[in-house]
Amino acid sequence: MEVVEQAREAFLSGRSRPLKFRVQQLKSLRRLFQEREEEIAAALKQDINKSQYDLQLFELIGIQGEIRLAIERLAEWAAPRPVEKSLLTLTDRVFIQPEPLGVVLIIGAWNYPWAITLQPLIGAIAAGNAAVVKPSELSENSSKLLKELLPQYLDKELYPVVTGGVPETQELLRQRLTTSSTREPRRGQAGDGGGSASPDPVILELGGKSPCYIDKDCDITITCRRVTWGKFTNCGQTCIAPDYILCEPSIQDRVLEEIRTTLQEFYGDDPVTSPDYGRIINVRHFRRVLALLEGSEIALGGQSEESQRYIAPTVLRDVRPDSKVMQEEIFGPVLPIVTVSGVDEAISFINAREKPLALYVFSSRKRVIKRMIAETSSGGVTANDVLMHYTVPSLPFGGVGGSGMGGYHGRHTARPGCAGPGSSCRRPVPLLPARLRLRLRGPGLHYGSGPAGRAAGGAAEGHSCLLISVVGVAVPGL
Repeated sequence: MEVVEQAREAFLSGRSRPLKFRVQQLKSLRRLFQEREEEIAAALKQDINKSQYDLQLFELIGIQGEIRLAIERLAEWAAPRPVEKSLLTLTDRVFIQPEPLGVVLIIGAWNYPWAITLQPLIGAIAAGNAAVVKPSELSENSSKLLKELLPQYLDKELYPVVTGGVPETQELLRQRLTTSSTREPRRGQAGDGGGSASPDPVILELGGKSPCYIDKDCDITITCRRVTWGKFTNCGQTCIAPDYILCEPSIQDRVLEEIRTTLQEFYGDDPVTSPDYGRIINVRHFRRVLALLEGSEIALGGQSEESQRYIAPTVLRDVRPDSKVMQEEIFGPVLPIVTVSGVDEAISFINAREKPLALYVFSSRKRVIKRMIAETSSGGVTANDVLMHYTVPSLPFGGVGGSGMGGYHGRHTARPGCAGPGSSCRRPVPLLPARLRLRLRGPGLHYGSGPAGRAAGGAAEGHSCLLISVVGVAVPGL
């Protein structure tokens, strides 16, 4: 593709490498959000009915924080990193030198079309790469605005924007680019297939059914407020939203009542009129989410209006593990409750399924939380809250197994965009002082019996590796 070749040529020119240029581009990106916030808000309102509050909390604050962190820490991230020396390199300078990989492909998502698309771009710029940005075609207004605005603030040859649908995405995936991708439900296969066809590094943040275990020994009122907020914000279209609740039958009614109270407080008697409640991205997803309700008992909500792509906050009770809603990631405002006998069954239930992108546990008992962390596997865990691990820039955000590979945020975003060749700079002097060299040639030095050992200076019966005893420490060698 012409746009990719142009980005490669721009990268090979070397202008993305100087730290001063990287900082200048990051500052320009920050200026974009300062100067064009109203236009961004309008596009998001059209795409998904995103409120001004959600715009700030879920789109802008995270981006601005990532830019600020990258500018403050860029010199540190780009500096050579010393590593532990071996006995043979005691007087050498041994380090890892970060360097840009080249041209990065960033495939964005429609549910948070600015944050999820541009946070990887911040890392790509900080690492000194060029980047081709592919926003989701489903968030049509945000995609068009991003294509219009980004060239006005960033180097348009180094950081081009490509719009379009699946054919354009597949063509980009064939271009042998380092890839960062977030996919929507049922759309990850194209990205997975394209990324696996070459050895280029890939970060895939996929998703899955993120469980939320509510222990009977917790503050249920606070728990349900936090779960309700995390589930129904952005109309449930958040990759790390609690997908379903696991709890004991004895507290199910209490959980339902607390969620009911919280929903009324958050969105009023009729959420369709609330300025804070979002909409499903398109009619296809609207129908997909509604179809998941089949065969389950609706305890709260369930109302819908296709012309507005509106589905009310909906909670299902006594959901069976084999029900339709439990067979795929919901990605909408539907919250099933599955009852279990306790933490043992909850852990078994979670481990019998694909590893989720996130896991949540609410309990006042530390041993329950520790068991959930130790005995399950997921991309991230938050105890006694939801979504919060995403906000910590020092934690890599990503999945494991079926929920993704690799991670990003803060320094972790820049690292995948860097190759790290190891370097050893040897001074033009003997490696070891003569006295120590003499000692090492005496007792305590055992050469391996293989070809490498014989070449090193001799063979000792019964030894298969080099062991050097210095000051009473046995050091495995060659």
